[in-house]
Amino acid sequence: MYTLLTGPFFYLSLGVCIIGMIVRFYRYFTGLSWQLDRVAYKAWPAMGFKGAVRSIYKWLIPYGTYSWRSQPVMAAAFFGFHIGAVCVPLFLTAHNIILKEKLGISWFTLSPSVADVLTWTAVVSLFFLILRRLVLPEVRILTDKKDWGILLITLAPFITGLLARYQVGDYSFWLTAHVLTGEIVLLAIPFTKLSHVFLFFASRAQLGMDFGIKRGGIRGTKMAW
Repeated sequence: MYTLLTGPFFYLSLGVCIIGMIVRFYRYFTGLSWQLDRVAYKAWPAMGFKGAVRSIYKWLIPYGTYSWRSQPVMAAAFFGFHIGAVCVPLFLTAHNIILKEKLGISWFTLSPSVADVLTWTAVVSLFFLILRRLVLPEVRILTDKKDWGILLITLAPFITGLLARYQVGDYSFWLTAHVLTGEIVLLAIPFTKLSHVFLFFASRAQLGMDFGIKRGGIRGTKMAW
């Protein structure tokens, strides 16, 4: 089973994720309205690019926007989870070994202690985000069964990875479960809200261009907006 998961199923899940997200990106940008969006972006590329870059990097910085600063605890949990969710899968030594074997690529790796801290931070932060959905009525009312499913899918690789890391029970079982749940996440990304892993950059770029061009971003011009 492990051989199957780290062989054909690995390539399948990675391929579905990459091809699926290319399609999602294409559909996102071609779906923009010529009257409302793309005409303005084409006419003012420099200002649009500036607005896009500013929007992306501001939202990538903890407390870099008013929205983050207005919800400091939520922002801490959000970044605590996402930093771990990005860094651990990409830079864990064991993951890099698989990438080197299967794809011939690798990059710097995290020390075991740093990886442990990031993993636990991600798990605790995700539990806080789950609790937030349970406690706050304005968030709970917007959460449906699919959202809970996505949260469980996202949490599963971390829990199984920790159980394998500390060799709780059957190590082989938890390692296999960890690989399987990780690849389920890859398969789910293009078809669920997990697509925001990549579409975040598309939506923030578009919103940044929108505000940079059409909502007072270019002052002193004769633009119609």
